[in-house]
Parts: sequence; structure tokens; C-alpha cells
Amino acid sequence: MASGSPLLRIGTRGSPLALAQAHQVQARLAASLGVEPAAIALVIIKTTGDAIQNRPLTEIGGKGLFVKEIEQALIDGAIDLAVHSAKDVPGVLPENLVIAACLPREDARDAFISRRAAGFSTLAPGAVIGTASPRRHAMVKRLRPDLEVVPLRGNVETRLKKLDAGEVDATLLAMAGLNRLGLAAAATAPLDIDAFLPAVGQGVIALETRANDKLTRVHLATIDDAAAATALLAERAFLAVLDGSCRTPIAGHARLAGDALHLRGLIVKPDGSESFETERRGSTSDAAALGEDAGRELRGRAGADFFEV
Repeated sequence: MASGSPLLRIGTRGSPLALAQAHQVQARLAASLGVEPAAIALVIIKTTGDAIQNRPLTEIGGKGLFVKEIEQALIDGAIDLAVHSAKDVPGVLPENLVIAACLPREDARDAFISRRAAGFSTLAPGAVIGTASPRRHAMVKRLRPDLEVVPLRGNVETRLKKLDAGEVDATLLAMAGLNRLGLAAAATAPLDIDAFLPAVGQGVIALETRANDKLTRVHLATIDDAAAATALLAERAFLAVLDGSCRTPIAGHARLAGDALHLRGLIVKPDGSESFETERRGSTSDAAALGEDAGRELRGRAGADFFEV
């Protein structure tokens, strides 16, 4: 390493939440490696998903647009690792890239946020829900077909401002993001995981690097949380079999208790009119196989045209 050059270069989006997550990774790595945080550089990379805010993600290529440019920087050698919200990472990674570590999982629940109702059941008929997530859209329509769901994009703070301005009657955000930004009090009511299954990877910070970068992988292993990594392995295996992207309403969540793993998976038609659920229980050592098997079951039950509205 040349004098003055960083020990590691972390690639991240520039939103307040992304930077909060990157700083958390930076601090953990610095403590683990016995260096000052300044020895680990943050490289802010603007993604297509951040640049285009006036169109739904489904129209411009899906949630992979929040990671594509960062992954390209990894491939090009411009950074050593990428920090992602695991729920933003498509089911299949580019060749030669791997998720090498995870931080401990934050609260995986979705939060219902409204200035006009305490929960879904007390929203007026025809009330307007704002969300950029096809999963949340579909699950809201499944729960309350009478509600109107409209696109609502922007970072966490922007969406809360739009809610306060009366653009929508309610919105849904991840509790993990609210917690990391110190905004947990903004949540009107966290939604029970079993009643409103979260996105695959929700609450997990995933650290991606090049498969052949042995030194960076050794460094990342020092801060890896085995429980979060195992749960994510099961959930992403489930997602990959279903060819999940931002366009497909897929939910999945794995819980661990010692060496036991319990995975629940759900797919919903985009308009909420039909859904299929499954679950798997087994050993944590079989995490990937359990996820794949659950995905195959739902794909077989639903049929190839399930996600066509």
C-alpha cells in the first residue's frame, strides 16, 4: 500500500441512509483492524436509481439500478467493497462478485406511517398509500383492495415530507432504515412480520466484494455476523429461484434459533388478487437448499404467468 493511500475503499450511494450504513461499516472495520476510521475511505457513487426520481423503478429497470454502478466500480477495481441494503440487491450477482459479509440484522419489519390513521384497518375507504415497492403495493391491495396505491419515491426524509404535505394518506418504510437514521419515532405502527412479510434481506447490510480479492475477504470476515449471513443465504436462494427483481412482488424472511432455521416465503400478484405462501424448517447448514426448495415450490404452484397483471 502506497503511503497515504487508504487501507480499504468502500463504495456507497450518497443518500443519508446509505452514508449512515457505510459509516457503520467503516467504524466496525476500523475497530476490527486496529486503524483509524480515516484509513478506510468512503467513495460515493451516484446510481441510476438515485439520478432518476420522477419515474417508477419498474419502468427504468428495477432495484438493481441502486447497485449497478457500484458493482461496476468493484469490477473495475475502483473500490474494494460495496455497502448495500441487502433488499436492494437482485437475486443473481454479476460473475466474480460475492456477498462476503453481513452486519447484524436490524429490525426487519415494515412500518406503517400516517398522520390520519393508526393502521390499515382505520384508513378511510379509498385512502391513498404511497410506495415505490411492488411488494408493498401488492400486499396493501391484498389486505385492502379498496385502497389506492400510488408511486412515492425519494429517500426516507423526502418521503416523510411528502406524507406531511398531504400528498398521500399513508406510506410504508423499513423500520431498519428509520432506526439507522434516528427516525424510529416517525413510525405510526411497526407491522408484524407474520402479517406483513418483509422483503428478502430487509434489515441486513450486505458487503459485496470481488470473489478473488482474498485480502478484502479476510478483512470482511472479521466483522461478519453469522446469523444474518445464514438468514440472508436462505432468503436469497429463495429469491434467485423465483428470478426475483424489483418488478416481482416477493417476500421472504428467515428466523434462526440456535441451529434451526424457519423460512417463510410469499409471492403476490401485482394487483393483490392472488397469492401463494410456503415455509420451510431445517438446519442452518441447509439454509441455501431450504430457500431453493421453497422457491421451486412456489414457482411450480403459481405458474409462469403469475406475475402478469
